[in-house]
Amino acid sequence: MIPAFSLDDFLLGDKNDMRHFLNRDLATLLSGFLFLISASLSNADIDQARLDAIAADMQSRIDGERLSGAVIMIAQDGELQMSETFGYQNVEDQLPMNMDTIFRIFSMTKPVTGTALMILHDEGKFQLSDPVSKYIPELANVQVATGSDADGGFITEAANHEMTIQELMTHTGGIMYVPPLSSGPVPLAMIAAGIMRPDIVLADQIDSLGELPLGYQPGTQWEYSYSVDVQGYLVEVLSGQTFDNFLAQRIFEPLGMVDTGFFVPADKAHRLARQYNQATTGGLTRTDTGQFLTKPKFFSGGGGLTSTASDYMKFAQMHLNKGELNGVRILSEDAIAIMRSNLLPDGIDNIANIYPGNVFGVDFAVVSDSDAFNGAPEGTHWWWGIAGSWFWIDPVQNIIFVGMIQNDNIFYSIQTHGAMRSLLYQ
Repeated sequence: MIPAFSLDDFLLGDKNDMRHFLNRDLATLLSGFLFLISASLSNADIDQARLDAIAADMQSRIDGERLSGAVIMIAQDGELQMSETFGYQNVEDQLPMNMDTIFRIFSMTKPVTGTALMILHDEGKFQLSDPVSKYIPELANVQVATGSDADGGFITEAANHEMTIQELMTHTGGIMYVPPLSSGPVPLAMIAAGIMRPDIVLADQIDSLGELPLGYQPGTQWEYSYSVDVQGYLVEVLSGQTFDNFLAQRIFEPLGMVDTGFFVPADKAHRLARQYNQATTGGLTRTDTGQFLTKPKFFSGGGGLTSTASDYMKFAQMHLNKGELNGVRILSEDAIAIMRSNLLPDGIDNIANIYPGNVFGVDFAVVSDSDAFNGAPEGTHWWWGIAGSWFWIDPVQNIIFVGMIQNDNIFYSIQTHGAMRSLLYQ
């Protein structure tokens, strides 16, 4: 009997030949290797009809010119059940999507940042109940905005308590995002202060943030926010390293994430997928710019990484394995349990309305109502990026799903994510 194609086989191996292993277009991916994949699929625990339906659904979206292309990887119990490319990474030149195509993963950066911070928690560098200002004094005694005066200035009141690190990790600390992710006077003031500008270093952005009020009292609501960029700065403060170096040395290199970083170097630029939106007249319009092709000054823990489906699968498998991969431990089992637990303050029972049946852990949404979220089991933890890339980790059925697309229509991306969950679970 031919053994199933193990995810361990995929995750192990010399880094220098990893790309040859992944690139479907290379001549080395011939009969023997493809036969192993076929054997894996035929023995898959996930019904083959479900995998076929996922592939057909994704292909239909590309054929209908709603998406340019995609890479989908699904694993269960440490075995790769699906690893397929669809469409194009470059529509204009008809360049096919490849397994080693690099994507802007935007907010899929957030769980990586939370993982970095929890590495330092494992080392005893902080407690979740600590005030953020204990380590970032720029955020001490921050006021809370309650309105605006006749001159357009803020009316403020004192915070009812200092924002805690747990609140920072769960988007409940009072920090907001820049428009369009948040709206109102505080987000507009964040823009004016240069927050999230790629040419302003993280430390300077934190200085500016400390001069602005919070958008609401800490612990009173869930507001998707710049908090994870503050977490990235906290990693720098606690570790004494720059954020990019910490991620490289403590996460990417140990896990063999060879194509993940804050920019795509010149020798890999040809592998970066282009980004598109649906044109009003039909078809797709290219929207990406030169961002992510040069090293930024701002290492954004909230949305700055580029990566591949295979790299992110390694990261997700480490989490499903309770903190280790191939004998390399990144986090303790206790840290993993914290990250996938509901850490929302009392009185906050769910997160945004567009994510029904979900609460929040450390930079992961966590499914609390399976029926409300397309049948994904309770405890499934997940997130996505604003260009549509998404993933989930299902610790009940031991499933990992990684989907990579580059699409500007966020509501169409969310609809696509839900369709994939339904096809797999319902």
